[in-house]
Amino acid sequence: MAETVPGAASDATPLHDILRSRGYVKLLLFSALLGVPIALACFLFVSLQHWLQHGVWESLPRAVGYDEPPWWWALPALLLAGLLLAPIVTRAPGGGGHVPVKGLAGPPSGPAALPGVLLAALSTLPLGVVLGPEAPLMALGSGLALLTIRSAKRRAHPRAALVLGTAGSTTAISTILGGPLVAAVMMVEAAGLAGTQLVVLLLPCLLASGVGGLVFTGFGEWTGFTIGALQLPVVPPNVSPDAGDFLWGIPLAVVIAVVVTAAHRVGYLTAEWTGRRTALRTVVCAVAVGVLITAYALITGRSPAEAALSGQATLGALAADPQAWSVAALVVLVLCKGLAWGISLGALRGGPIFPSVLLGAAMGVACSGLPGLGTAPALALGMATATAVVTRLPVTSAVLVALLMGGDAANQMPLIAVCAVVGFVTAQLLDRGAAAGRGTGGA
Repeated sequence: MAETVPGAASDATPLHDILRSRGYVKLLLFSALLGVPIALACFLFVSLQHWLQHGVWESLPRAVGYDEPPWWWALPALLLAGLLLAPIVTRAPGGGGHVPVKGLAGPPSGPAALPGVLLAALSTLPLGVVLGPEAPLMALGSGLALLTIRSAKRRAHPRAALVLGTAGSTTAISTILGGPLVAAVMMVEAAGLAGTQLVVLLLPCLLASGVGGLVFTGFGEWTGFTIGALQLPVVPPNVSPDAGDFLWGIPLAVVIAVVVTAAHRVGYLTAEWTGRRTALRTVVCAVAVGVLITAYALITGRSPAEAALSGQATLGALAADPQAWSVAALVVLVLCKGLAWGISLGALRGGPIFPSVLLGAAMGVACSGLPGLGTAPALALGMATATAVVTRLPVTSAVLVALLMGGDAANQMPLIAVCAVVGFVTAQLLDRGAAAGRGTGGA
């Protein structure tokens, strides 16, 4: 792998010379081989997380005599999550993973941080933390990939190690985001590369995630375990967007972007607050999340599980039967889960994407009663806008939501693309305004 590695090449290097080099061929073969064990490890991780989550929020309530979790269920669950997480973020190497409010960017996680990341995820996400599994999965993929290279080689060939770590994390994230396509687009858009460098980096990631996705899906079908991927089993009836959907959709995308950005900024405030006396304040934040989930259950009379966790199950239920939620219930869900998500982003550990998709969907469906706005377009534009705001990757967001919409994707794609761009631009403008305000205040 030392002869020619991604990152060492420049656009002036002929692409065919790189692709034919001995080092790069080794890198491609190694990436393909890595896809198999990483996919199996990811399968075990998400299956175990789903099994623990099912036990906490379904089996245990029934065992103590409840058909569904009672309104107070989140309070002890989130207290326990905070108590378990506090020593991990203060003592474990890597602090249990990066703070979610910073997004999924940054260098691949190394093997040393992997035990803390997995322990933090498996001990808190099933208890109701309002975050998804995508960040721990990416850390698992990159950590396992880098574990295959001796530390001396990683230091000697940092660019090759970076590519393998990226391929590992791309493989991992592809298992829950609809396959290699979304993961590859995410990697391309986030990397910000072009020309030869992009092609050289993209091929190992595509190869590893493609092999890994095949293994992951096949193993899931063979075992019958639920693997927890982000998906919509049922979507509202197919309706092509018309002028009314666009007339409502663009201003609605701006509103959704403002709300999601506001919730995201709660994460920055929380992260700053927990920077001191971290252990105690981590527990306090976890309890605050539990209080917000409880408030949702008390106000709406619905299950607290809808406001807890990553939102994957609630998203599927909302898409399958939007009429089961009143507008008031959806508004309370956005307020309570949005604040809980913001606190979780700054203090707890997990991924930021899954809950944001639900928040956008809930806001879209809540507005679907407006004259001329259909339910399916409202659902699609809400998810696309919120995802673009959080990831700051509008193309990735559009592709992800198109895959979620399934057979209705072709109809909704124009609206999805427009609203993803509107959400992204709005979030950028809000960030610029906030930065200008802080600069003025500091002056």
